[in-house]
Amino acid sequence: MTRTIDRENTKIAAAKKMRDIMTTYYLDALSAFQNNRQVAWITSGGPVEPLVAMDIIPVYPENHGAMIGSAKMGEELCSKAEEMGYCADLCAYARADIGCSVAKGGPIGGLPKPDMLICCNNICGTVLKWYEVQARYYGVPLFILDTPVCHTGFFPETAAYVKAQITEYIGFLETVTKRKLDMDRLNQVGHLSFEGQKLWQQVLRTTAHKPSPMSAFDAFFFLALIVTLRGTTTAVDFYRELLAEMNDRIAKGISVVPDEQYRLLWDNLPVWHRLKWLSKKFSDHKACLVADTYTSAWCGAIQYIDPDNFLDSIAQAYTRIYLNIGIDQMADQVLDMIRFYDVNGLVMHSNRSCKPYSFGQMDIMHIVHKKTGIPVLMLEADMVDPRSFSESQMDTRIDAFMEIILQRGTTLKG
Repeated sequence: MTRTIDRENTKIAAAKKMRDIMTTYYLDALSAFQNNRQVAWITSGGPVEPLVAMDIIPVYPENHGAMIGSAKMGEELCSKAEEMGYCADLCAYARADIGCSVAKGGPIGGLPKPDMLICCNNICGTVLKWYEVQARYYGVPLFILDTPVCHTGFFPETAAYVKAQITEYIGFLETVTKRKLDMDRLNQVGHLSFEGQKLWQQVLRTTAHKPSPMSAFDAFFFLALIVTLRGTTTAVDFYRELLAEMNDRIAKGISVVPDEQYRLLWDNLPVWHRLKWLSKKFSDHKACLVADTYTSAWCGAIQYIDPDNFLDSIAQAYTRIYLNIGIDQMADQVLDMIRFYDVNGLVMHSNRSCKPYSFGQMDIMHIVHKKTGIPVLMLEADMVDPRSFSESQMDTRIDAFMEIILQRGTTLKG
């Protein structure tokens, strides 16, 4: 038996400031041309710090794709790309972005025209062709940063290969902008980037407290700044305030899920178009998704960053992110999170759009079940395209999963 929970008194105050910051960010990007500033479209896992240091506004089509999903515009824009000849099996972020460029649609009327595109393939291979398509459409230069997959480790040859490309990347920016990169400014941005990632990590770790002051659904929302404004004082100041609010909620005993009884870990990207439904569904079972593998990826390689030698260290940091390592290493990180957050179950989103994130999930599921014994739920959906979502199927599977956790808990207590 489940109950409905009133979340009105559990809302996080920082959400309004976050919306205001993001509104200002997009207004700046959309008015860049009038203000003689340049815009670079960049993949979410790409090294953004040189752009910030050169006062180039970074814009993220993937973040925009998440906004499209949340605004429930995914089907319309993905269908537009399919009408143009793109396969429905392609990433929904890519389809939505390509469709949006042609239709001039989306929740903010489309992204500003880029002056350049920066593509780093540490998140997936689809971005290579996606960004090639957009570079041709807008007639702008494209830089591709290739990061070899670290199946078993990070080797000197890998470091040298990626470092050489970082140097080429800076040269590319200097050529396009006709300006030299100020290395002192880059060092300042590097320190801010490192500090922002540390604060974001601390925010995420507050959910180890029982009960949790926020959920993974909140983290999906608050993630935006560490992606879009990484390396800025705006991100650092905001996450410092958010961390203070989380600690205050802990001190006052404020729980995001009243009467929290079960703690879950989420794997893969969010189902952006059904976040509220999923949040309510789990909350009604007194379950809180206290952590996820997705939002932690933007601080997961922080141990490889040397803020005092930032330029040399980012080759390793940007190569050893979660989606660019081997399945065994991924499983180890999931196991570490299960122990740290003391979760009762793992929820895996088998994301039709994201092959690199989803292909190894069955292996991770078996490793987790073998080493921890906790129940694992696999949900099939898509992060943006609602045509791959079945509410009735989701409803039934989540109910059955929570019943297993309930019975397991009763057995353990007995």
